[in-house]
Amino acid sequence: MSSEWQTTTFAEAPFTVIDGDRGANYPKQHEFTSAGHCLFLNAGNVTLGGFVFSDCAFITEEKDSLLRKGKLVRHDLVLTTRGTVGNVAYFSDEVPFSHIRINSGMVIFRPDQARIDPYYLYLFLRSKNFNDQVAFLTSGSAQPQLPIRDMNRVEMPLPPLEDQRKICSILRALDDRITLLRETNATLEAIAQALFKSWFVDFDPVRAKAEGLEPQAMDATTAALFPDSFEESELGLVPRGWAAVTMADVSTVGIGKTPPRKESQWFSEDLRDVRWVSIRDMGASGVYARQTSEYLTPEAVEKFNVRRIPDNTVLMSFKMTIGRVAITDGEMTTNEAIAHFRLDADSPLSAEYIYLHLSQFDFSRLSSTSSIADAVNSKTVREIPILVPGKQVAAAFQDQISTVFAILKKNEQQAQTLTQLRDTLLPRLISGQLRLPEAEQAVEEALA
Repeated sequence: MSSEWQTTTFAEAPFTVIDGDRGANYPKQHEFTSAGHCLFLNAGNVTLGGFVFSDCAFITEEKDSLLRKGKLVRHDLVLTTRGTVGNVAYFSDEVPFSHIRINSGMVIFRPDQARIDPYYLYLFLRSKNFNDQVAFLTSGSAQPQLPIRDMNRVEMPLPPLEDQRKICSILRALDDRITLLRETNATLEAIAQALFKSWFVDFDPVRAKAEGLEPQAMDATTAALFPDSFEESELGLVPRGWAAVTMADVSTVGIGKTPPRKESQWFSEDLRDVRWVSIRDMGASGVYARQTSEYLTPEAVEKFNVRRIPDNTVLMSFKMTIGRVAITDGEMTTNEAIAHFRLDADSPLSAEYIYLHLSQFDFSRLSSTSSIADAVNSKTVREIPILVPGKQVAAAFQDQISTVFAILKKNEQQAQTLTQLRDTLLPRLISGQLRLPEAEQAVEEALA
């Protein structure tokens, strides 16, 4: 099969690479709005996992009309080419915006759909083959960037269109299931976050009882566990009898460690070694930290006294990128930019409670004069305030959310398994090393 497949360079491939408009009409900061006619992509909108629309900037229809280049049409692809190079997103029919433009650190791929399937191109741009070539082309740059003239040297296999579509069908089935699992988890986490906010941030049940009302959507037995008044604390007014303390009061706070980078023998990519979590790994994880890009040898962990963090322990980044939170799925270690919070065995709180608290915590509260990045250190991490409810309320909350988090964990594990299968099949399919019927069977078994 692969003998029929030609190899082409990007310069000769059946797609057009389009730069953004960098002229005098390029939008200035004050011209962006939080809603509007045309979405103007920023670096955070194009990730390893595709488009993310949590932090969006827009320009007016008038401004959009003044720009000459850089506007997407359906089935275009976007690639980041400066700073973080190689993130890619696909402008499919499911993307909820009709008008989208790229910024100056991106390019558009516009495929000739008579010769190349857009989703096949998307798969290639996500492949190790492509990423390895990008790494070679950008090595040695202080500021990583991939100009179009360099990108044109990238080589890619180009099967017949029918084979491209078969490859896409096989791998899209995996992508669709992975997407469904992640969307389900986003909904489940939102439910848990909303319940936590209602009980422990807004104090809805206590406020209702203080006004002589029955708490909404709550049975009488659970409602009876909540106080009906407030008292002053270091956190302001809190439900009577609940304790305002610090993270150091409710957990053993530890910080990770990095062995000397120049001594490469301490680092590994062997799955049998000890997982070592970085901030980048936390950014790629869901609720649970599971996969890591690097490992430490057992000898490194012992020699440099790197703390082994138990299963079901909350992690939080506090340097550079502040406030990423995850729960460990199995024993692991972290670098020094990540703190962890080990609860005592008799603690009324759970890892899920700590996770939800830190996920919603406003870290700007830790800084009064300097930037948050300067203000947050291991001392301030230990002093992060937390509210401890009565034991019965904490237990009732855990009863409500334990099933939610169990499903979250199971879904994340399944998504990881499917992702690993996809990433294994992708290079073998694109190179022609794996027969299509064999790949179809592997996917059918995984999705059964």
